[in-house]
Amino acid sequence: MDTNHMINDMEWQKLIADVGEQFSDVTIKRGFQYYKQGFVRETRPEGAGGIEAVVGGSEPLEVVVQTEALSASRCSCPEGSGCKHIIAVLLDYASRQGRSVHAIVNAHATLRLQKAYVALPEEGEAPARTGTRGGGASLKEKALRIPEISIAEWHVLFKQCITPLEFGSPNAGYARNAIAAIESMKPPLSPGMEQLYDLHAHLFMLIKLVKPAHSLLPAAGHLGYHVQVAADDLLKAMREIFEWGIPLATEPELWPRVTKTLTYLRRQMLTEAKSHQYLFEAYDRLWLKWLRPHLGDDRMYREELEKLKIAEEDLGDGLSRLSWMLAHSRVYFLMGEDRQAWTWLHGASKAFIVPHGFLFSFLGEIAEAGEWTRLSDWLVVIGPLLSGHRKEQASDYMRYWGMAVRHAPESEERMWQTLAGMLPQSKEMYEEALLDYGKWQPWMDMQLSAGTEPLELRVSVLQPLEKEAPELLLPFYHQAVERYILLKNRSGYKDAVKLLKRLGKLYKKMKREERWEQFLDAFVDRHGRLRALQEELRKGNLIS
Repeated sequence: MDTNHMINDMEWQKLIADVGEQFSDVTIKRGFQYYKQGFVRETRPEGAGGIEAVVGGSEPLEVVVQTEALSASRCSCPEGSGCKHIIAVLLDYASRQGRSVHAIVNAHATLRLQKAYVALPEEGEAPARTGTRGGGASLKEKALRIPEISIAEWHVLFKQCITPLEFGSPNAGYARNAIAAIESMKPPLSPGMEQLYDLHAHLFMLIKLVKPAHSLLPAAGHLGYHVQVAADDLLKAMREIFEWGIPLATEPELWPRVTKTLTYLRRQMLTEAKSHQYLFEAYDRLWLKWLRPHLGDDRMYREELEKLKIAEEDLGDGLSRLSWMLAHSRVYFLMGEDRQAWTWLHGASKAFIVPHGFLFSFLGEIAEAGEWTRLSDWLVVIGPLLSGHRKEQASDYMRYWGMAVRHAPESEERMWQTLAGMLPQSKEMYEEALLDYGKWQPWMDMQLSAGTEPLELRVSVLQPLEKEAPELLLPFYHQAVERYILLKNRSGYKDAVKLLKRLGKLYKKMKREERWEQFLDAFVDRHGRLRALQEELRKGNLIS
């Protein structure tokens, strides 16, 4: 990719318009999937505004994109042009240029809404006219002033812009069309200003969905399925916007707008319904991705703690207490005051279920910074808070322990103590860790004390023990065989024979065939009256 030429604002707007004109919405969405799946491989510049790329999986395609004359772009796929492969390359190009990928994804819808937007009457011409600050200026004229006006005025424009869509159902399609409408009135902006604009467009729509005016929702604020899907999509897009960071080093004039965004998000997340935390996540990511990288001391963190304290007094019963408590824990974490952060987390966990994603975000931040002793400290604290964890969450938790132990071996003992202290909740994690670390005897002790049936375990679980510590499996199998015999039914006898065959292999592996023969002879004599068992032993070729 040619990094010598950075696309300017006018070129970027033209490219979006060209994509909207020349590609269908279906093709754009398919190209987006190709891009997300990492199918764009090699890219290299090809003349002015040209890109050569290799796209695809097992049968890679050659793609040549002309950004300045998009219709001249070509692909080696059967379509030849106007295909999803070209879109995938364009999205990769936008990403490398630091531009909004979603502006390309929404290009077709943006174009359609722009055409409708051009046809709208000027304010003051029809009954649908609305007035805002700026006298009789039209909505289009006000949109040109977006770089100058305040964020609050942006939101007024957003509201006016989506007025033609207001009768739509609150679902993902409505949200996408509304975002496209807001994008359609965006003038050329600097990269940082564009990120702020895109963030507020998505934030505006998210608030509209999860905090509707005159809501008839119960106090808990439960969302319908379609609203939840739309809100999830908006939050996913906002995560990507945050991930880019914001170029304050080159655009320091944006700092007041970023802090205004913090003020706005703080108020919104502290009054969010307790059953969901969309706005809290946006607030949290603003701190992690946009604010923290540009702070040189603790002053802003301490100011935030004071503002959270004031908010509790101002909002009273209207305060979203879980979000309020989690905000404290995050700010203290960013200050490096971990004990204070843990105090707030423990307090939150006593009254609420702390979202697992939020808990794991601490571990991710610490691991990325390479602070391995601190990571083990946090793992000790977070483990007991993982109530009702799913298998993938347990796997992630143990993966972080693996990192800590690998880089700071002295933390291994803390891992075992923590897992033992979390029993019985941590049983599966503890057992898997014992196997992973070759702790065969403690693992076997757990199985024997719990009365685990060997046949319930996957063969892959027992294979390491058969190889490394076969002697530990002998009592495990022998006890289970006796339990199966006591059932005195055909099914139990079949299970007993299965285990007896495994026992025979173990004795052979240990070169103790004589001991096996003695045991089997005694076993057959002892149970000689159980004719059904004798039949199963013959079927298993254990006796003739």
